[in-house]
Amino acid sequence: MSVKVILNDHIEHLGERGDVVSVKPGFARNYLLPQKLAYLDTPGNRRLFNQEQKNWEKMDLKRRTAAEKMAAEMQGLELSFERRASEQDVLFGSVSAADIAHALEDRGFAVDRRRIALDHAIKELGSFEVEVRVHSDISVRIPIHVSRPGAHGDARVGAPEEAIAGVTELVEPEGMEAEEPAGGP
Repeated sequence: MSVKVILNDHIEHLGERGDVVSVKPGFARNYLLPQKLAYLDTPGNRRLFNQEQKNWEKMDLKRRTAAEKMAAEMQGLELSFERRASEQDVLFGSVSAADIAHALEDRGFAVDRRRIALDHAIKELGSFEVEVRVHSDISVRIPIHVSRPGAHGDARVGAPEEAIAGVTELVEPEGMEAEEPAGGP
């Protein structure tokens, strides 16, 4: 069983504004209708949707202009995150879409974390590119760099090789006596 609804906004993997789609009744009743993302497909709601369409086009033009301005300002922006990692460059934690949204907010860009196209959280050191959708058809690709704390560029500060190179004296653990050579005194 399904219910036909008129979408009132772009919904990922479902359709664009104005599309009539069939969805399960629970999805319509519990999510689409309360969030005002869709109307039931009735003649009265169709007329209401057509009236709102004119106002929507004006608002969308304003949003699109603001999104184009934001996208132009975001060009050339790079984000860097410092995270602790294992010797195999696997992070103790991750860099998520929410982390990227907070970093963008710190730079003056209000972007919802759901607008950041990140299939799964970043869980290793390195450089990545993330797509940020500032409007339904405007997106910006932002380079993301994840490094160890205190690292500069690709240099790994505090790497095990450097720690071992600094050891000049061998220290015996307590309770371990050095063996006397055979045929002693």
